[in-house]
Amino acid sequence: MKKDNWTRRSLMTGMGAAVPAMALAPSAARAQDGFVPTRHALDAWLGEMTGQHRVFIDSATTHGGMEAVLYANNLFRTQEPAYGLMPSDLAIVICFRHFSTVFAYNHDMWAKYGEQFTELSGFDALDEAPSVNPVDTDEFADQLPSYGLTVSAHIENGVEFAVCDAATSFFSRGIAGATGGEASEIYEELKANAIPNSHFMSAGVVAMTRAQEYGYSLLYAG
Repeated sequence: MKKDNWTRRSLMTGMGAAVPAMALAPSAARAQDGFVPTRHALDAWLGEMTGQHRVFIDSATTHGGMEAVLYANNLFRTQEPAYGLMPSDLAIVICFRHFSTVFAYNHDMWAKYGEQFTELSGFDALDEAPSVNPVDTDEFADQLPSYGLTVSAHIENGVEFAVCDAATSFFSRGIAGATGGEASEIYEELKANAIPNSHFMSAGVVAMTRAQEYGYSLLYAG
């Protein structure tokens, strides 16, 4: 499927190219004696999640977003037999940022803007642009690395989602350019039609760094 390379490069230039996360662990953030990270109301939800273990799964590409859904399932599936932990014992956040941000919008948005999401994000895992959110259906289980696992199933297990607001703005402008719509209206439409348990952060990279200050282990899905 043809990709709109210019528009994709504009996102990478405007927001910073996605780089595999090599961020500091919470203990390293406190390397300076007495250092305590400043708390902000916008980040409070990260501290409100309950569970014995906190994990933040970061993704910046469409392939990584699909793998993030798979990794969350692996965390749930493997810790019950080994540690006796139930889903409620884990606090898991999946971050959809940069190009994976398209997975944060519901089926209605994919039915309306699936072609634009596909072009702008470089999603090329399917022969045609899907009209449903591809990580919230088992329709493509044999074609995608999420293997039919869905965000809806993860929501039932208490997973929360950090969504990049900067990328949402980018996609709204790209959709507006392709459809003749108004970017500001499309931006509000996308935010109003996000998947449940979504938290729009000023940027996905901000969510990733804040999560580590709240004691989350970082898992990068590439």
